[in-house]
Amino acid sequence: MSQFNCYVVSKGEDNQVTAGMNRRELADLPDGEVLIRVSYSSLNYKDGLAATGRPGVARKFPHVPGIDAAGEVAESRVPQFQVGQKVLVTGYDLGAGRWGGWSEYARVPAEWVIPLPDGLTLVDSMRLGTAGFTAALSVDALQRHEITPKSGEIVVTGSTGGVGCLAVLILAKLGYSVVAVTGKQSQHDWLKKLGAKRVITRQDVDVQAGNPLLKAVWAGAVDTVGGNTLATILRSTEIGGCVTACGLVGGTDLHTTVFPFILRGVALAGIDTGWTRRERRLDIWRHLATDWKPDGLAELSKTVELKDVDAPVQKILAGEIVGRTVVHVAG
Repeated sequence: MSQFNCYVVSKGEDNQVTAGMNRRELADLPDGEVLIRVSYSSLNYKDGLAATGRPGVARKFPHVPGIDAAGEVAESRVPQFQVGQKVLVTGYDLGAGRWGGWSEYARVPAEWVIPLPDGLTLVDSMRLGTAGFTAALSVDALQRHEITPKSGEIVVTGSTGGVGCLAVLILAKLGYSVVAVTGKQSQHDWLKKLGAKRVITRQDVDVQAGNPLLKAVWAGAVDTVGGNTLATILRSTEIGGCVTACGLVGGTDLHTTVFPFILRGVALAGIDTGWTRRERRLDIWRHLATDWKPDGLAELSKTVELKDVDAPVQKILAGEIVGRTVVHVAG
């Protein structure tokens, strides 16, 4: 098969963006040792930006979004991957610097490819995707800083989004006492079903002024928001606590003082899902397929056909998506 279907975003000379299904040749794909016949991808905020031509994601056009991909090896130039083997790719430059998973075929460097772990199906791997991988890296960071279920409450911001809801699920499964933060009143009961012990509002973790240190209430945090929310949580984390930072929807600036760090020994752990070392990446996916695998993944996600992705793209950019959206590409 020399031609395949994919979702292509183009920009004209007048910077007018057009996007939709297109036919392309295999020769159009970037170079790489492994050609994957993609069955599923997913929808992330970053994909929404890329699909609408927003700056900061796609580096050149035409572009194929999709920072996640799962499928079977169609061709391989390296011995560690065999034709027909089930694999997944998340992070690196997929869907950003190079064409991504919203395509029936994706060609990538072998270093990026993860064998599908036992315990996960292809669709489950995309129900997790980059969001689940990010959540799991955050849990791993908390554990590396010796934050245990006995340490106290863990606050999760942006808890109805992909990373947030999966962090709630994983932490609750591991026995942590989770406090979910959301601005969506209608989702409080849903978050408690996921395992949150209680739910609070965005305003509760968005203190604009006051002392450089607030009352210490959190043993740890998974922050998907950034900005003043992250600053507030740092000011209210207990001695020896750990806060993981993996998002910026609330802003990229961080205005705080050194007091949380030098008076309470709070650790701020940055979460980079794109370029995580391969050894750690394999270990995290092993956890996600076994002891950290969230229950109810199917109920947490919706599936959309690739040709119908435009409406969900607009919803995720408007903050209207709850849970995860899987993109059915082919197969």
